[in-house]
Amino acid sequence: MASSYDTVVIGGGIVGIAAARLLAQKGLSCVVLEKDSVGSHASGFAYGGLHPYSGSDIPGHLTGMARKGFELHQELAVELPGATGVDTEYRRKSTLSLAFTEQQVQAQREHLAWMQTQNADAEWLDGDGLRAAEPRVSPQALGAVLNASTAEVEPYKFLLALAQNAESLGVEILNRTATGMTRSAIPGDESNRATGVTLDNGDVLACGSVLLAAGPWTEALAKSSGASVGIRPLKGQILRLDAPGEPYELSVGWSGNYVTSKPDGLVWAGTTEEDIGFDETTTPQARDTVMEGLLKMLPGLADARLVKQTACLRPISVDGLPVIGALPGWEGVTVCTGAGRKGILLGPAMAEMAVGMALGSPPPGDHTAFSPDRFA
Repeated sequence: MASSYDTVVIGGGIVGIAAARLLAQKGLSCVVLEKDSVGSHASGFAYGGLHPYSGSDIPGHLTGMARKGFELHQELAVELPGATGVDTEYRRKSTLSLAFTEQQVQAQREHLAWMQTQNADAEWLDGDGLRAAEPRVSPQALGAVLNASTAEVEPYKFLLALAQNAESLGVEILNRTATGMTRSAIPGDESNRATGVTLDNGDVLACGSVLLAAGPWTEALAKSSGASVGIRPLKGQILRLDAPGEPYELSVGWSGNYVTSKPDGLVWAGTTEEDIGFDETTTPQARDTVMEGLLKMLPGLADARLVKQTACLRPISVDGLPVIGALPGWEGVTVCTGAGRKGILLGPAMAEMAVGMALGSPPPGDHTAFSPDRFA
């Protein structure tokens, strides 16, 4: 462990590791502090769907960031396995977004029209066309949007490759808990510039700047430093199933639910949205909720056997948008978190934006919608 660093990154999820890698590529010394292990929370247990044309605030403030995240994943799908030998299981995989009512049909068609203005490779399938694409879809489905502009990655393997690549560039990753930050102690210096990060054993890591990317735990660290960034945990649970029949060549989704076959041979289904604080336990209630959505889409999976159930805490802000920018009241501290359900897709783009801001060269565009100042 060095005596001082250019930057201390707090948080070993996708945003923190991606940011540290970028900083190292720019020649800066960097250490990542993670209280558990890399990818041990939301980033390592996510589904890994890369869907840049759907989700909260798309179209909206996240449209450009989602597209950028998708482009970066395409680049990293080549770079990371080549640099580390780790197969991140990136693959293009089309999705079916089902509609069960005439109201859902209308909403899906309207969203499809917007997607097509964005050059998405997508089309509408009626009942016959839908069942030709995937015969196991419920006969109650009236139609679906078939979107070929989507992909998947295995989140834990992706994060493992990202971390190994970052370490090869000189990034240190320490399993330590950050408890707060220190300011300049120079007499007459009222800049409020961060000079270090305190650890749970009382030690202080000296640094020139801090990047705060601790997911839902970011709020506690911000409050310990006299600020607020409006972040809370949103619990999500996912099922992994051993299912009869051939793997699903398409991912199937409806009303926030999804089903997909993964390279591990299992069917993954999710997810819940539980605003219940810092509780990462799995529950039978969540299992039943996910299965209900699953069977509405693909009733033939009634005989699937549950192999594993996971739960994680996603960071989500009060208004649902990411929080990226300077921590109010501090200099040299950049916050980057709050991707909610789209953390794997948005993570690399969020990290790129945060690093640019920290170094005084933010990417083009208006980023005020993401500023932590909105919660001051």
